[in-house]
Amino acid sequence: MSPSSPALHSVAIVGGGPAGLMAAEVARAAGLEVDLFEAKGSVGRKFLIAGKGGLNLTHGEDRPGFDARYGARAPEVAAWLDDFDGAALRAWAAGFGIDTYVGTSGRVFPMDRKAAPLLRGWVRRLRDQGVRFHVQHRWTGWNEDGSLRFETPDGARAVHVAATVLALGGGSWPELGSDGAWVPWLRDAGIQVAALQPSNCGFDIDWTAHFRDRHAGAPLKPVVAHWQELDGQWQSLQGECVVSAHGIEGSLVYALSATLRELIERDGLARLELDLVPGRELDRLQADLAQPRRGRSLSEHLRRQAGVTGAKAALLYEVLARPQLEEPGRLAATLKRLPLVLRRPRPIEEAISSAGGVRLEALDDTLMSRTRPGVFCAGEMLDWEAPTGGYLLTACFASGLRAGRGAVALLRR
Repeated sequence: MSPSSPALHSVAIVGGGPAGLMAAEVARAAGLEVDLFEAKGSVGRKFLIAGKGGLNLTHGEDRPGFDARYGARAPEVAAWLDDFDGAALRAWAAGFGIDTYVGTSGRVFPMDRKAAPLLRGWVRRLRDQGVRFHVQHRWTGWNEDGSLRFETPDGARAVHVAATVLALGGGSWPELGSDGAWVPWLRDAGIQVAALQPSNCGFDIDWTAHFRDRHAGAPLKPVVAHWQELDGQWQSLQGECVVSAHGIEGSLVYALSATLRELIERDGLARLELDLVPGRELDRLQADLAQPRRGRSLSEHLRRQAGVTGAKAALLYEVLARPQLEEPGRLAATLKRLPLVLRRPRPIEEAISSAGGVRLEALDDTLMSRTRPGVFCAGEMLDWEAPTGGYLLTACFASGLRAGRGAVALLRR
């Protein structure tokens, strides 16, 4: 690629995650010259880590229920999914010989549950099609002449192209390249960026040292979470979570993280109530706990009469005073709605994903910047969020396809 003048049909993809790779695929299929730049020594590192426990590629939920998972950004993300939804993603994977199945939770996995075979086949095909890969190229913004500025092992490099797709990731997993360093460079270029925040994350609770030391890492399952939305409406969801040294985390908490984070922003804290014994009616539970203990300890009584042991039992000691522990009615009510006060989300570096990023209002329908023509943005660096379960990955693929098509349309004009 020439370091001086842009080729009329050349596009740079900055970022080698799913969104960037999909943009590269679309642009190259349309006949554009495509150079993909990745800060790390290889592409798709976060994709591989995400698939370490079994690659959750997408979700089998039907639309429009699927679309609703994107919350306030559902209308915009739905438009991307019109071009490339979960079914399209499964068909695309099948093109590499990767068959998929829908698990009992609705999540979609490759038959072998591995990410590496899909990534290897994808990169191989892109190379065969003529996409040029440049690793250890860390983008650091634009030079005064509009060229892309990269730091490389051989020193600074300036690259001129006719169009650029930025797919730089959010602020989670910084060790894999998604460190949010791009935020000030885009703001300096006049592109609106919402502050990056943790999403699909755990939350801090002020446990006593005794409880933390004895029960950190203990699962809480099954439980039903009850919480109030910002508008005051009560909601509930059954699932599983885990006591952590700092508070609480796990799939159930991650599914609520956007709302819990917003409640903390508004009120300084969020209240979450857990039903520790779903399926047990309150009246029956109270009657069972009112049975004579016959000299048994409270812990043994809880085990015999309510099936409550371990961390679940210890939580009662966290929230009830000693006299209240002797009241069967109070015990039963607390087991059905145990109150927890969440103080703050865990740091973004620990989060599975991030919220915030390039505001969609700053981009047109093709995901091109309204203030910097020829610059497109895709993937997790955009201002949207979704729960885990395949929704994150699907939208990254779909936005990469949208941005790639936008670059093609621009250069054809």
